[in-house]
Amino acid sequence: MKKIVIASNNAGKLKEISAILGPLDWQAHPQGEFNVPEAEEPFATFVENSLAKARHASRLTGLPALADDSGLCTEALGGAPGVFSARFAGEPKSDLRNNQKLVQLLASHANRRAYYYCVMVLVRHADDPQPLIADGIWHGEIIVQPRGQSGFGYDPYFYLPALGKTAAELEPLEKNRISHRAQALLALVEKIKTQA
Repeated sequence: MKKIVIASNNAGKLKEISAILGPLDWQAHPQGEFNVPEAEEPFATFVENSLAKARHASRLTGLPALADDSGLCTEALGGAPGVFSARFAGEPKSDLRNNQKLVQLLASHANRRAYYYCVMVLVRHADDPQPLIADGIWHGEIIVQPRGQSGFGYDPYFYLPALGKTAAELEPLEKNRISHRAQALLALVEKIKTQA
């Protein structure tokens, strides 16, 4: 099996990625196993932040590294919270405060459409000149009252009209088939099969 480091310490994210990578011949290890600190994410785009995180983890471990940057984007707020999704309400990071701020800002808007966006980047080594990059998008809308106990982040407020459920009401296996992260990772897997 090929070892790969996942450039994240987010438990929910690690669980989703590991579940999707499980059937492949890749042995995924969270960067915390190697005492890799979180990378800086100073950029205004998901792809730049993903690449910075992947190169950081690969440089400190000597292993191929997979990183993602993802977030919630709303039409009414011009794409916000976007790349600032995890820290939307400031430090320290708080899903509760982030969701409260989002619902409050959307209160005066009729347009509740939103989407989760994810970019996945795989570097074979820290200076890989041709990183593998894939993305995924998951459309929904923001509701006022949270529903469901699964998931993390904005999931209890992210309503999927076609399913009549929020992301937090989905079974993990179902979410791992249709989420933005699943779409990006599955697209990346296809690239890995032919190029990695």
